[in-house]
Amino acid sequence: MEPLRDHGASCLPMMIMVLLCLGGAACGQLSDDFYDDSCPKLESIVQARVAAAMKAELRMGASLLRLHFHDCFVNGCDGSILLDGAESEKLAAPNLNSVRGYEVIDAIKADLEKACPGLVSCADVVALAAKYGVLLSGGPDYDVLLGRRDGLVANQTLANNNLPSPFDNITVIIQRFKDVGLNTTDVVILSGAHTIGRSRCVLFSGRLANFSAANSVDPTMDPALASSLQQLCRGGDGNQTAALDAGSADAFDNHYFKNLLAKKGLLSSDQGLVSSPDGAAATRALVQAYSYNSQRFLCDFSDAMVRMGNIAPLTGSAGQIRKKCSAVN
Repeated sequence: MEPLRDHGASCLPMMIMVLLCLGGAACGQLSDDFYDDSCPKLESIVQARVAAAMKAELRMGASLLRLHFHDCFVNGCDGSILLDGAESEKLAAPNLNSVRGYEVIDAIKADLEKACPGLVSCADVVALAAKYGVLLSGGPDYDVLLGRRDGLVANQTLANNNLPSPFDNITVIIQRFKDVGLNTTDVVILSGAHTIGRSRCVLFSGRLANFSAANSVDPTMDPALASSLQQLCRGGDGNQTAALDAGSADAFDNHYFKNLLAKKGLLSSDQGLVSSPDGAAATRALVQAYSYNSQRFLCDFSDAMVRMGNIAPLTGSAGQIRKKCSAVN
């Protein structure tokens, strides 16, 4: 299966950044051709598995993207989120019963161990799976920089304390991004990943309590949306899900930003990019810009994914190439 390519308009800023990364130390020892000789079928193998998973369940594309995000924010992009054990990041509150797609990563890794054993890290598999989750959802193509090695330890405490939460205000979220080397613009761009995927009622039902058309506890939510969500979540166990991007749930586009301007953000952390009094001025203008210009969002998202994928990667002789993603060798 040949890797799918987007033949639309190119994203020049992202392309320039990749060239800069390849020409200096800014992106460590990662490169976009790291496996070209040693495992030439790598991307085709990843694409095929992600395509099959998304055919069975379309939202898996969003889940794989989120898996990459939650990996990179803890110990850097080292595949530590995949490790089992008492300190597993899988068991941290932001990940438990929330992060999904581990079985897709395991299937890809098994295929790669047959095609090119001992060569491709689980961390790189996670990064590539996220890329194809985006692309097969209609999002942009981008060159994933590769050459990460796998971490040896998970960090459940850091996962509990450092991952951005849907309950955090914008000031806190901006700081959490800053702590891993990302900026306020990255907050807005990467929040745009919520153009696909779903969220559980437990993560947004606090915005709906005692709702009525005349008196909402959260005036930043559109009344009609709040009413429909209240019906969805009432009497449930909190695990019912709603689309993060109402009206365009399965298409990777800029509709998410249009929703925020119409008070239709599902999570308080999303709506806070426009409506929060603490820091929203720094993010509102970007939301407006992306709502008007889809191509700018897609190009900037590609750029931001390259930056996020370069958070503290292990390279050279650090870490290892795990044979099985859930355990060290």
